Amino acid sequence: MSKAPQIDPAHVSDIIQMALSDHVSFQDIRREYGIAEKDVKALMRDNLKSGSYRAWRKRVRTFGDRREAYK
Repeated sequence: MSKAPQIDPAHVSDIIQMALSDHVSFQDIRREYGIAEKDVKALMRDNLKSGSYRAWRKRVRTFGDRREAYK
């Protein structure tokens, strides 16, 4: 069972692309699709390979402070 809310399958790919981008913030995703940061993380966990998900989370954590500055 997924923790993320029901999302139109046509939008899943768009949300993943936005989350992977260094130029789109979680707030931008929330404004466009109405899902919270924790739901984006759950969506990513469900749709990425485990290694890709871990690498993405590490990048988000490592550059979290900087991401706010340049996003």
